[in-house]
Amino acid sequence: MSRPSKGRGGRPAKGGGRWVTVPPERVERWIAGFAARHAAAEPQAEPSPEPQRRVRASAREWGVLLEAPDGAVAECHAPFPPFVPEPGADPVAALVEHVSRERRVGVLLVRLGGYAAGFFVGDVLVDSKVGARLVQGRTAAGGWSQQRFARRREEQAAKAHAAAADAAARVLLPRLPETEAVVLGGDRRAVDALRADRRLAPLFERAVEPFLTVPDPRKAVLVATPADFRALRVRVLDPG
Repeated sequence: MSRPSKGRGGRPAKGGGRWVTVPPERVERWIAGFAARHAAAEPQAEPSPEPQRRVRASAREWGVLLEAPDGAVAECHAPFPPFVPEPGADPVAALVEHVSRERRVGVLLVRLGGYAAGFFVGDVLVDSKVGARLVQGRTAAGGWSQQRFARRREEQAAKAHAAAADAAARVLLPRLPETEAVVLGGDRRAVDALRADRRLAPLFERAVEPFLTVPDPRKAVLVATPADFRALRVRVLDPG
């Protein structure tokens, strides 16, 4: 499953910096570690038990912005935006509560020929439907044979999309009243092909980022998705 790295190196971010992901249970510890690494010593006339200037944290709609005195910045993008802390609340404490909250989430993964629909409470999969349909690969043959093959492939793809849509309708639509968000994944073109099914319009209306780029959506792949959709995504910009 493609995801930003959890290590300090991370994955390069567009526009600069790097992306790292932080599981909900490690968010508070990660922020404390960032603050410890990037705090700057402040000159003191006499010894002080706290000789460091602290990292500044400010709330944004997308999460929390951490600005360190040494110039490092961490953009902590919360899952399931918007992030709306209580007035006067500590941004970091509010972020930890936000990412730790148990949510009811629908997940729909689609690739050409395969699909998985699941409903999660927290990181527990409570209902699902996984399946596959044969869709032949492309051919380099020419003439009428290629045209017949293309028509057959289109028919197979249409049946595969219909099966995926039926699975999403069976598993996710009945739980829509209790669903806080829908996470999409797989292949974007395959997922977009399901938008033509009007039954699924309410699901797409509740779709949130990130889109999960996953391999063939087997049951094991579906079960593992909370590690992605519940994680805090952090864009780290080191001091120049």
